[in-house]
Amino acid sequence: MLKLRNGRTLYYGKGDVLSYRTYAAPLLVNEIPESRFLGDSNVIFAHNITFSVSSEVLLTSFTEGDNTMVVATDSMKNFILRQTANYNGSTTEGLLAFISEQFLTRYPHIDAIEISASRLPFHSVPISEDGIWNDSQLVFRRSHNEHASASLKWIRGAEGEAVLAQHESSLSNIQLIKVSGSSFYGFVRDEYTTLPESYDRPLFIFLTIYWTYEKAEDAFDSGRGRYVPSEQVHDLAHTLFHSSQSPSIQYLIYRIGKNILTSFPQLAEVRFESNNRTWETVVEPASSAAAGVYTEPRPPYGFQGFTLTRADLDEGEEL
Repeated sequence: MLKLRNGRTLYYGKGDVLSYRTYAAPLLVNEIPESRFLGDSNVIFAHNITFSVSSEVLLTSFTEGDNTMVVATDSMKNFILRQTANYNGSTTEGLLAFISEQFLTRYPHIDAIEISASRLPFHSVPISEDGIWNDSQLVFRRSHNEHASASLKWIRGAEGEAVLAQHESSLSNIQLIKVSGSSFYGFVRDEYTTLPESYDRPLFIFLTIYWTYEKAEDAFDSGRGRYVPSEQVHDLAHTLFHSSQSPSIQYLIYRIGKNILTSFPQLAEVRFESNNRTWETVVEPASSAAAGVYTEPRPPYGFQGFTLTRADLDEGEEL
């Protein structure tokens, strides 16, 4: 949230700026054992962008109706869309940094910017040509599954330069069901407890993973070879969920977090927001691989939040 020097909240901006850029620079990333993802052609580089600004000189637009220094939100939208065409990089974070720096240069009376974007994923459709299947580079389908996001906050420095105050990348809307290999028992039991202990249950989680870099520049310039793609974070989470015998969601996200920090030493922090959406059992399976029937849980759901930093990595501890 943007504030003035006296602590007053003051900001305005534009949301749902839908930008569909074609043929951005291809993204190439380093390989990790847990993922087949090596990059993205970026033939479609699409985002939903939210943008807001703050400045001491904008106070009178609120208190006196003086629009002299107001950049119209429609102008913001046009600026974002046109500058997207001028971006030569390949990452969402880099695009947001480019737009912010260009805006602060164009409008020197603006003191601070907050900008965020959700990547709108489009995936190549498989095409058979002469019996050989390949991914089309002309036809793509819109995905409504998990998506990457990023948010940045910029302030104007003492010399008028753009200074990055905050940054965060994320992967949202992960929904994973593990049909066996999870448990939940040993918790406090008292007169309020009706939940039975479970030693092998299906576990359905909703998950959002956030991460920040030690050096934000690694997120802006994929040419450094230190960019962390959301696809690899996604694959790491899948791998740990598959392999872990999990006694709780808390322990699961802790192990995922340590694995992410170990795999990507350029990251400073990883944090989680998770929901427990485990199905209610209608027909109990006779064994772990037997037929069972389940239904959606009742509306109240459990949730968890947790942050890990590099201090949580104990040298030599097995993941």
